[in-house]
Amino acid sequence: MQQRIKICNGKLIVPGKIISNGTVLVADGVIVAVASGDLDFAEAITIDAKGQYISPGFMDIHVHGGGGYDFMDGTTEAFLKIAALHAQHGTTSMLPTTLTSEKEDLLLTLNAYTEASKINTTGAAFIGMHLEGPYFAMSQRGAQDPKYIRNPDPAEYEEILENYPCIKRWSAAPELKGAIAFGKYVTSKNVLAAIAHTDAVYEEVLEAFQNGYTLATHFYSAMSGVTRRNAFRYAGVIESAYLLDEMDVEIIADGVHLPEPLLKLIYKIKGTSHTALITDAMRAAGMPEGESILGGLKNGLRVIVEDGVAKLPDRTAFAGSVATADRLVRTMTHTAGVSLQDTIQMISETPARIMGIQDRKGSLTVGKDADIVLFDIDINIQMTMVNGRIIYQKQ
Repeated sequence: MQQRIKICNGKLIVPGKIISNGTVLVADGVIVAVASGDLDFAEAITIDAKGQYISPGFMDIHVHGGGGYDFMDGTTEAFLKIAALHAQHGTTSMLPTTLTSEKEDLLLTLNAYTEASKINTTGAAFIGMHLEGPYFAMSQRGAQDPKYIRNPDPAEYEEILENYPCIKRWSAAPELKGAIAFGKYVTSKNVLAAIAHTDAVYEEVLEAFQNGYTLATHFYSAMSGVTRRNAFRYAGVIESAYLLDEMDVEIIADGVHLPEPLLKLIYKIKGTSHTALITDAMRAAGMPEGESILGGLKNGLRVIVEDGVAKLPDRTAFAGSVATADRLVRTMTHTAGVSLQDTIQMISETPARIMGIQDRKGSLTVGKDADIVLFDIDINIQMTMVNGRIIYQKQ
C-alpha cells in the first residue's frame, strides 16, 4: 500500500483553468480528489505547496539521454540514471528513444529497457520505447549514422515488433520504398508511426497520414520544406503538417532548435491540442558544456556542447538537444509568450493523448495516475511525484 498524500495551498493547473487555492488528494498512487480550497484527508501526509504551482507531471515522448548516459549505451544503469536526472526537472513519464544502429545494439537497448522497467522506482516512469530509424532519407539523416540507414525491411521490423511489445512508437521517412506498408503494419500493432528524417512532399505525406503516420517527429528538424523538382514547387513535410489539421507535431522547445518566431507560428497554427513539447535530449543534458558523445559509447558520434545545444565538431549543424522539460516550459512561457496553462497542456495532456494513454495520464483528474510536479513562478522544480511516489524534492 502506498501512502495517502494531500497537496494543498497551491495554484492547481487542471484542464481548462488554474485554481488559485487548490488541493489534490492521492491514495494508492492514484488521484482521488481535486478541488478548490482545503480538504480533510485522514492519516495523510500533508504537503504545503506554499502558493506554488501544482501541475500534472511532464511527459517526454522523445528523449535519448541525460546525466552522462544514453539509452543506446544498452545498460540498465543508463536507463535508471537518465530517468532519475529528468525527474529532477519535472518529467514523470518518458518514451526512451533509440538512434540508427546495428541490430545487435538495438536489441541490447530493448533488453535493457525490459530489465530497467522492472526496477525503476527512482525516476520518470517508462511508457514504452520509441525507435528513431533506421528507415530514413539519407539526405535528411542529420546526425544519424549513415552506415545504418536503409529502407524498411518487413522481415526485420515484423520480427522486432513480435519480440518486443514494449515498442510504442517508430519514426521513419514515409517516401522510402516499403514505408507505406511499414506504416500500415506498425499501426496494426498499436504502434504509433511518425514521420522523421524525410524529404517527402505533400502528396507523399498525405498518403502516409492516411496510412498511420499521424505525428511529425521533431518538427522542422531533418524534414523538407518547400522544394523544387524540375522547376516546379512542392510543399514539403512542414507545410503538409500545417495543412493537415489532425496531424500532430512535436517540437524541441529549447529556444535554440526553434527560435521565437517559429515557436509562435507553430502555436498559432497547430495549437495546444496538436503540439507536444519534447526534449530530444542526448547524454549531455544536465551536464556541463564541453565534449560529449551522441548515441552509445561504443559507436557514438563525438559532439561539442555549447550555447545550450550539441553541435557537430565542425559546428556546421546541431547534433542534439541538452534540454530538460522545465526548460521547455520556461521557453514557451517566457520566450514564446504562451500561457502557462496552454504550455502545460502541450507537455502533459497532449502527449498523453498522442500516445493513447490519456485515460490514465496527462492531467490532474480523479482516477488518473498521481504524476504531479510542484514548481515556482520561474519553473524551478520543487517536487516530482510519479505514481504517488515522491522521487524528488528540492533541498
